[in-house]
Amino acid sequence: MPDVGVVVPVYEEAASLATLAREIRSSCEAGELTFEVWFIDDGSRDGSWAEILRQCEADERFHGVRLRRNYGKSAALAAGFERVSARVVITMDADLQDDPSEIPFLVAAVDAGADLVSGWKKLRKDPWTKTLPSRFFNLVTRIVSGIPLHDFNCGLKAYRLEVIKSVKIYGEMHRYMPLLAKWEGFTRIGERQVNHRSRRHGQSKFGFERYVRGCLDLMTVMFLTRFGGRPMHFFGSMGLLAFLGGFVISLWITIDKFVYDNPVGDRPSLLLGALLIMVGVQFMCTGFLGDLILRGRMKESRPYEITEGTK
Repeated sequence: MPDVGVVVPVYEEAASLATLAREIRSSCEAGELTFEVWFIDDGSRDGSWAEILRQCEADERFHGVRLRRNYGKSAALAAGFERVSARVVITMDADLQDDPSEIPFLVAAVDAGADLVSGWKKLRKDPWTKTLPSRFFNLVTRIVSGIPLHDFNCGLKAYRLEVIKSVKIYGEMHRYMPLLAKWEGFTRIGERQVNHRSRRHGQSKFGFERYVRGCLDLMTVMFLTRFGGRPMHFFGSMGLLAFLGGFVISLWITIDKFVYDNPVGDRPSLLLGALLIMVGVQFMCTGFLGDLILRGRMKESRPYEITEGTK
């Protein structure tokens, strides 16, 4: 088993790959680390795959995987995670902004006892149109998740092999790997300030829309990690609150009608009470259906993982 496995999602970064491969090799050899590198071509059309093949032919420690089309960074990482077999797994971007010289330090941090070490681009070499929204996004994620990291979206991270084999990512969940790892029981999450460099070739493949998708994914992750195993607790709580609110309103209208003989037919509160009762019932039915679906799936897989045990 190699000491370190580097997983690099690649999307139209042909001009950067030769330099990146050389720097990864130099960094690992300087740190006396045995290594393997997985370049995952995420549907590039600029010659990235041809460059990956050249690197693989030149050094048997380099490997390449080509996806049929552009599936996104999470899918590319998942393809690399399936194949890597090193003791410590490093992820980094292919645009040369992540500095491969950080690899030995990240490996040392994992060897010191961390399950996951996230890079922190404190001095980020990007325009304010990227840094300012990123800071706001990281602040919101830090508050909502309770994980004290400054840069959730940093591509440079280090994991113990067990972590990436246990966490399943899809969509654009890659930026929430620390939260997903914590949910799986890997709570020793660290952070290291890393060197960030200016982009040398091409331009960023991400626009402002990634922050919108990121917020939606954050809501998904928070729901899955907190209520994925008990959907009735989420939908049932909201349904119960709505039902009780509607019941109280309807009860008051009924008392007002029969005790004080006030007309109720033209009162908006009558419709509000009926609406809240119906919404509450629908939420609780959704919770019941979620529990039924979850119960069926639990029969096919165990809901726990064993770290160690005795005979």
